[in-house]
Amino acid sequence: MNSKLTHSLFRYSFLLILAFITSIVSAFPSKQWKAWKEQAKRVKIIRDEYGVPHIYGKSDADAVFGLLYAQCEDDFMRVEMNYIEKLGRRAEVFGSKEWANDLYIRLIISQEEAKQDYKNSPVWLKKLLNAYADGINYYLAKHPEVKPALLTHFEPWYPLLWTDGSIGAISTGSVNQSEVAQFYGLNGQRLTYQKINPHDPEADLTGSNGFAVGPAKSKSGNSLFYINPHVTFYFRPEVHVNSQEGLQVYGAVTWGQFFVYQGFNPYGGWMHNSSQVDVADNYAETTREGSKGMEYLLDGKWLPMKEQTIQLKSRDKEPININAYFNHRGPIMAQRDGKWISVRSYNRSMKSLIQSWARTKTTSFESFQKVMNMRANTSNNTVYAGKNGRIAYWHGNFVPKRKPDIDWSKVQDGTRSELDWKGLHALSEIVQTIDPKSAWIQNCNSTPFTVAGFSSPKRDQYPVYMAPDGENFRDRNAVRLFSSPGKLDLESLIRLGYDRKLTAFELLIPALVKAGDKRIANSTDFTSAMDTLRNWNYYVSVNSVAQTLAVHWGQKILAKIPRKVLFGGESDMIQSIEAYLAAGKEEEMCQVLENVLADLTKTWGKWNLPWGAINRLQRIDNQVDFTFDDVQSSFPVPFASSTWGMLPSYNSKPFPNTRKWYGINGNSFICAVEFGPTIKAKSLLAGGQSGDKNSPHFFDQASNYTEGKFKDVHFYLKDVLKHQKSSYHP
Repeated sequence: MNSKLTHSLFRYSFLLILAFITSIVSAFPSKQWKAWKEQAKRVKIIRDEYGVPHIYGKSDADAVFGLLYAQCEDDFMRVEMNYIEKLGRRAEVFGSKEWANDLYIRLIISQEEAKQDYKNSPVWLKKLLNAYADGINYYLAKHPEVKPALLTHFEPWYPLLWTDGSIGAISTGSVNQSEVAQFYGLNGQRLTYQKINPHDPEADLTGSNGFAVGPAKSKSGNSLFYINPHVTFYFRPEVHVNSQEGLQVYGAVTWGQFFVYQGFNPYGGWMHNSSQVDVADNYAETTREGSKGMEYLLDGKWLPMKEQTIQLKSRDKEPININAYFNHRGPIMAQRDGKWISVRSYNRSMKSLIQSWARTKTTSFESFQKVMNMRANTSNNTVYAGKNGRIAYWHGNFVPKRKPDIDWSKVQDGTRSELDWKGLHALSEIVQTIDPKSAWIQNCNSTPFTVAGFSSPKRDQYPVYMAPDGENFRDRNAVRLFSSPGKLDLESLIRLGYDRKLTAFELLIPALVKAGDKRIANSTDFTSAMDTLRNWNYYVSVNSVAQTLAVHWGQKILAKIPRKVLFGGESDMIQSIEAYLAAGKEEEMCQVLENVLADLTKTWGKWNLPWGAINRLQRIDNQVDFTFDDVQSSFPVPFASSTWGMLPSYNSKPFPNTRKWYGINGNSFICAVEFGPTIKAKSLLAGGQSGDKNSPHFFDQASNYTEGKFKDVHFYLKDVLKHQKSSYHP
């Protein structure tokens, strides 16, 4: 090549690079850019063979800076989307159809309160909040090719909008978004309350499992721990965060948050799963139009409602202003039987965020219990196991004191102040078990009164609102497995967590077979299907035709089963099914099977398909709204929904353009830990670490996921370096 041409090309390339760097620097104040660069020098990110980021920072704030930068590298879209939602701004991206969601959020999550909390936050917390924003904004500055959907700059008060890492972090009692839209006229008029169907088959599809094993049940004498949240796929990545200020934590972080929500440190581990502990109540308010605005009646006195204008913007319509109402309990969110419905809740607080961070730095059971005593976690239970052999379970955390003889699942009389919350229960007063004699703990979003077998808490010692939860089939399966004789190690705990039995069908299928035997068969297909089910052992397999029949039949029959509602408003699925089977619905059960055979034949050309031919895992893009394609490659999956007692839950369904069923929810981040002299841990992540479909870590854990094969966790620096694939400063 001509030397002059080579020189010209080199000079042109250099000028392009210089212009690119100059454009970045000029977009931000030089002082800000210099500060970011200095902080980045104090952070190192090491990626292992699965793309897991191991973040090392000098200070906690440096580690947070690196953590958010790494999250943005992996999936900025999900980081941004989570805050678009918590800001109540989805309509600005997706159109005015999202106004109901936005108003719902804006009524219960106050941006002004979050900003004030940021101003009042202690110095150490403010450093973390600043580092959160700086890490994201620095990433955006360095990557101008990334085009945010809406948020081009992140504020340090954003994490104070979303102070709990749960997928179900918002509680509003029985009020839903539809009622909010109806009350505030988002559909053009105020409609009367329409009762929601209490049986929604989709409602049973979610959940989580948490297990803890004490020394007496452990082969090594070390405590064991099992983290198994069931959430939407790709809702959380796997991270390892370290600082020279004592932070050394591994686990799953919810996109855009700066604390590990499900995880462990050298001293202990924590797992959160949802329950029905009552943390939000509804009140029917008596109202009138006063001389200065709306008023409500309390103890015989008329008090003024607070009014606030909330502006909702959208991508496709002009902004609208909503005149929202509040009283001393909270926002007015619905109208039923002519009464305005207020909501008392606790959906965000600085205290909750502090608790979420503080537990990641606990160093003993006692320090963990001290953090639990903050009682600001509103959405979930906590399973704990520690290096000192201690194991524990708390059913909820934030539990308001109330009159114990009232059914708090119902709407209360808003005119009576005696029905208001009276402070919080002490930590020692809530349902819990610490170091149970059974030496094991399990919770699968079920009643706490089976949590430790014979060592479980007793129902009659607690008010109903503390634990209205019913029993489910995962709970029954876990109790069966842990009650078996023998001790566990890390590998056998993983096998237990991946037990393949569908416990619900132990009840359902014998009843169906009995009904079929009484019936005069009108087709050979029906007889063959009955024989297939009769010979099934209720264990899942990609080759099982019986599983195909059972799951299809079970979904249809479940929709016909009335809920057995307990005092406290919650349902017990096992009792519901037992009551249905006792009601003599034999012909109905058989007819549903006939319908299943017809549907399968219509869809597939035959009814006797193995489960793995239908049930698949696929990831072809990174859209939040899943897309699937029967033509493209996918993996067969043996697992089924948690509804049927499946511990390794896998919730799948067909989509409008597919015959096959594709997984969207269930086992996501799974981790087993042994707290010995050194930490031993194994983990698995649905799909892969990265949201970039061109990344080798977009779907590299898929095969292992479908088989339940865990990878080694690299917790210590020497192991991280041994498996290092890249190392860099942000």
